[in-house]
Amino acid sequence: MKKLTLLLIFLSFSLYGQNNKEACDLLTKINKLIKKEHFRPKPIDDSLSVYVFDSFINELDPDRSLFLKSEYEHLKKHRLTIDNAIRAKDCSFFNDFTTTYETALERNKAVIQKLEKEDLDYFYNTDTLRFTTETIAFYLKEQDVEKILRKKIRYDILEDIAKMSPDIDSVKQKFDAFEKISKAKVFETKLCKINSILDDPDHLKTNLENSFYTIYTSYFDPHTAYFSSEEKSTFFSGLSTEKYSLGIYVSLNEKEEIIVEEVIPGSSIFKSGKIDIGDQIIKVGSQNESYWVTCVAMKTIADIVFSDNYKEVTLTLRKKNGTVYEVTIQKEIMKSDENLVYSFIIEDENTRLGYLKIPSFYSDFDDDLNKGCARDVAKEIIKLKADTIDGLLIDLEDNGGGSMDEAIKLLTMFLDSGPISVLVDNKNRQNIINDYNKGAIYNGPIVVLINGNSASASEFFAAALQDYNRSITIGSPSLGKATMQTVLPIDKKQKDFLKITIDKFYRVTGKSHQITGVLPDIEIPYLFNDFVSREKNYKTALPNDSIKIHYNFIPYSKAIYQDAIDKSKKRIETNADFMTITALNKSINSYMTTPKEPVPSLFNEVFASTHQNDSIWESIKMVTSKENTLTILNTSYDSESMKNNPQLKEMNTFKIKNIKTNPYIPEAVHIIKDFVATEY
Repeated sequence: MKKLTLLLIFLSFSLYGQNNKEACDLLTKINKLIKKEHFRPKPIDDSLSVYVFDSFINELDPDRSLFLKSEYEHLKKHRLTIDNAIRAKDCSFFNDFTTTYETALERNKAVIQKLEKEDLDYFYNTDTLRFTTETIAFYLKEQDVEKILRKKIRYDILEDIAKMSPDIDSVKQKFDAFEKISKAKVFETKLCKINSILDDPDHLKTNLENSFYTIYTSYFDPHTAYFSSEEKSTFFSGLSTEKYSLGIYVSLNEKEEIIVEEVIPGSSIFKSGKIDIGDQIIKVGSQNESYWVTCVAMKTIADIVFSDNYKEVTLTLRKKNGTVYEVTIQKEIMKSDENLVYSFIIEDENTRLGYLKIPSFYSDFDDDLNKGCARDVAKEIIKLKADTIDGLLIDLEDNGGGSMDEAIKLLTMFLDSGPISVLVDNKNRQNIINDYNKGAIYNGPIVVLINGNSASASEFFAAALQDYNRSITIGSPSLGKATMQTVLPIDKKQKDFLKITIDKFYRVTGKSHQITGVLPDIEIPYLFNDFVSREKNYKTALPNDSIKIHYNFIPYSKAIYQDAIDKSKKRIETNADFMTITALNKSINSYMTTPKEPVPSLFNEVFASTHQNDSIWESIKMVTSKENTLTILNTSYDSESMKNNPQLKEMNTFKIKNIKTNPYIPEAVHIIKDFVATEY
């Protein structure tokens, strides 16, 4: 028996040694590719080690309730040596992270199982829970683990109970029943997550390594990333107009439960009538894999639900009445509605505005027919022009970018000719992107709407129109990403890939909107604007700079817009909706930035803390659901297409509602009206 045990230990270390060699080989290849192709490769030194170590530790134990101080000190010996280890092709440090992580999880699991059997005190124990947005030091000692976890678990249960109703008396009356439900839910979730990691040691090590690769590559810039072949497939699928779909859209509610938000008309699941809006997805499976949603990382669930690699998916759902049911769905290729361009005509008094929504700069990478965003926009403009419009609103809100080729093609439709942008590579070579197509398919006035989630290719597009004074840009500053990436295989096996930043693009003025974002000509207050995750929030974002340009470009006169811009700014100052948004943002900012007071783990105190900002969220719902008075019409072409198509009619209703509840579109209409009133 002893010999067998020794043999197993030997085999285990041999396997870990083999995996560590493979990890080092992969990191060596990543370094080589980055050094050759990256726009601004950084040296592999102590700075990299510190960034990777700190980021990795924070990912494994973000709230400092897992690792003991002694365990952190044990791991800390690698903080300045990861770069040396990779150069020496000795990635045995992975063993330290893996074994320490497993030990910590096993310890917490044992404590949680013990606490599960306890009767917890919710009304008299005055232990407080402290909150902070700052990085917490590692202070945990083994004798404190049970105390800390009891405090956190008790708070989680009380918070879940508090969310059952905003009426404290109602909750108190049903407290025992609610407590039983919430306690079972909290313990099940915590143990399920730990067990899903510990039950498969090989998977644990692989996941840790993949997380490490992701953090490692992000050191060079936020958009350079490691991809497995499956992740590469998912990435390109997200930029396509067609993909395999379950036929449902989902969202996370405030309890981080996955809720069916919409069943796509025309899909097989829509026709079956089995899934209803509001149903909760509690389990996801495919082939031999099956995961409770509460047990695994959301990325794992998202991979199964959205990736083209899983053609058949089994969902376990719970209806609002508590009924649990199971449904197996064969994914089908559908037009990806969230990617497709669409248009409407907005009427206000005697002005007809063409509304053009571009959700992303998608492209059909596998099709030779050159399908994509630019071609679809051209079709929509032809429809709008056939019905006569006085101006065009291009909505790029929440457009996260996509294909730069599509953005370039799209610009040529609105500009006469000339340089559009400058790409600079890692050898400082300038590649001027020109519009060689004389003329444009639309010459009327344009308003471009952007926000903090407008990124990359959408910023590229908006910046070029702004520099040529071809449009009035309204909204809030965009994300601030002025870099371009490509996906390259790490080696000939085509198994691992790197999405790598290869170019930085500059505006035709020689300036860059990297970090700063595209600044609108007319800024309008946006809810949660200060908390949008912009480029400037990333530690490793490339800096802003400018270049000297070697050409002349001839913009249109901006003077023709000035009267419309001045009138808009005055309107915004006195607009009741925008004043409400500004006031709400002050309340939100105060709530988010003011350190939260320690909360005793007692029912009354946790209930008060949970509901202290209910009025803010109710006001936010009122603002985001308020409908404007604009008249929204379909183009003649679309009206005819929808006559005998129930699917198109349902989607049309959904899109119109989005326009009617968007507070920024009425201002765009006013701007076009003011502009048309002057000589264009």
